[in-house]
Amino acid sequence: MYNALNINIGILGHVDSGKTSLAKCLSTISSTAAFDKNPQSQERGITLDLGFSSFTVPMLEHLKNATDKDILQYTLVDCPGHASLIRTIIGGAQIIDMMLLVIDVTKGIQTQTAECIVIGEITCKKFIVVFNKVDLLEEEKREQLINKMKLKVSKVLSTTVLGNQEIPIVATSVNNDKNFIGLDELINTIGKLSFIPERKKDDLFQFAVDHCFAIKGQGTVMTGTILQGSVKLNDAIDIPTLGITKKVKSMQMFRKPVQEAHQGDRLGICVTQFDPKLLERGIVCSPGLGSFVDYAIIDANIIKYFKHSIESKAKFHITIGYATVLAQITIFKRNGDDIAFDIEDKYQFVESIELDGFDDVKYDKYFVLLHFESPIYAINNSIVIASKLDMDIHKNTCRLAFWGRLLHYSKEKDFLNNVHIYNYKQKTGIIDRIVDGYNIIVKNMFKKETDLAKFVNMNVQLDNGDIGKIESAFGQSGKVKVYISQGINSNDLQSLKNSNVILTFKKYLFTGSNKLSQ
Repeated sequence: MYNALNINIGILGHVDSGKTSLAKCLSTISSTAAFDKNPQSQERGITLDLGFSSFTVPMLEHLKNATDKDILQYTLVDCPGHASLIRTIIGGAQIIDMMLLVIDVTKGIQTQTAECIVIGEITCKKFIVVFNKVDLLEEEKREQLINKMKLKVSKVLSTTVLGNQEIPIVATSVNNDKNFIGLDELINTIGKLSFIPERKKDDLFQFAVDHCFAIKGQGTVMTGTILQGSVKLNDAIDIPTLGITKKVKSMQMFRKPVQEAHQGDRLGICVTQFDPKLLERGIVCSPGLGSFVDYAIIDANIIKYFKHSIESKAKFHITIGYATVLAQITIFKRNGDDIAFDIEDKYQFVESIELDGFDDVKYDKYFVLLHFESPIYAINNSIVIASKLDMDIHKNTCRLAFWGRLLHYSKEKDFLNNVHIYNYKQKTGIIDRIVDGYNIIVKNMFKKETDLAKFVNMNVQLDNGDIGKIESAFGQSGKVKVYISQGINSNDLQSLKNSNVILTFKKYLFTGSNKLSQ
C-alpha cells in the first residue's frame, strides 16, 4: 500500500472555458461526482456542482527530503464557471492548495475569470494560468496570438497580490480525445510549483462535505475534504446542522480503504442509519467543535475590483465554508498602531468605505461586525467572504466585496453589549450669558427633555479656543452652565456672546444604553 502526499488543485474559470475537459484529460481516477455526472449538468452542457478526480506521480525530487511519502497525489477540484453558481465556487475554492485558472484563449479574461482571480488571491498560494482551446487559433498566427494574450493577462495579474510571484502560463487544447496540446508541459509545471502544504494533524477534526449518497448494504457515504485535524475508524463525528453524532464505520480515499486520514485529504466517510437526503453539503467535525452563531467579527480585506461603496448597515451575502447567509454589516477601525483585534478594546465606527481610487485603504485596518439573518455554523479562523450575489450577473462587474478571517463570534443575545464601537458626535450651542471671567451659560446645545446628567463634566470648546467643562443644567429649558478653569481668554467678554460652543463626544453603538464618553 503506497503512502501518498495529497495536494488539492482547484480548476476555476469562466463558463465553457474547458475546465471539465481539462480535468478529465489529467485524471486517472474519478470520484462519484466527477466530470458532470449530474444529469442536469449533462442536459445543460455545463458544470453545476463541484467535481473531484485525481492523478498520481512519483514523489518529486525537490519534495523527497521533506516528506516520507511514497507518491504525490493531486486531487482536482473542478469548480462550476457560471455566474449564478458563485457561492459553490467560493465554497470549493476554500479547500484548495493550488489553482489552475483556465482561460479560453479566443476570449481572454471575462467577468467570472476576474472573480476567480480574486478567489485565488484569497485562498491559495500557487497559481497557474492555462490558455485553453489554442487549437481554435490559426496555426500560422497561433504563437503570435498566444504571446499577445500572455502580455494582457500578465499585466492584469501584476496588479494583484499574486503579482509578487512569477505566474506560469501554459497553452493547451483538450477539446477532443486525439489532439492534446500542452498537457505534458502543464503536468511538469504543476510539478515544479508543488509544495508540501502545512497540515495540522493534531487539531480537532473538521471536514467539508460536498456530496452525500447511500450504498446499499453498507450505509451512507459523505465525501469531502479534511480542512483540519485527523480522523480514524470508529471515531465519533458530529453533523452540526442536524444535531446528531455518528461513528465512522469505514473510509476510502479514491476507492482505496484507509484506517486514518489527515488535513488536506480527499475522503469518503461511511456511517450507518443516516438518510443522505438530509445532508447535501456542509461541515462534519469533532464533537463540540464550532457552533451556530448570530454574530461574528472579521478583519476586513477590501477587494479592489468591487466598484461600489461598502456601507455600514448594508446587507451582504456572507459565505463560510459551503454555507451562505445574509448579514447586516457594521464597519469599524482601530485608532493607533496595534492592528490586532481584542474584544476588550474600543473601536471607531466607519460609515462607509468608498472604493474609487482606493490606494490608501492599506493605511487603515478595518474590521466588520456581521449580524446574520439566520444562524450560520462557524469555526474560529475560518475564511469569510462577503459578496453581493443579488447584483445583475450580466453586468461586467465583480460581486466579491471583502473577505477576512473569523476572529470572534457568538450566539448570545447580549453579545453586542460587549462590543465597544463608538461614533463621534457633535453638538453646537451658543453663549447665552457671560456670568464672569470663568463661567458662561450655553443655550441651544440640548433640548429641554435631554438627560443632561450624561453630559456633566464633558469638555466643550469655545470659538476662541478656550476649553470649558459642563458643570450642570441651568434651569429647565436645556441650558447648561460651563466653567472655564483657565479663565476666558478675551479682552472683551461681552463680545463672545452668541458665539459658538462645540461639544464633541463618543457615543457607543451597542454598549449598555448607548454610553457616552470623550
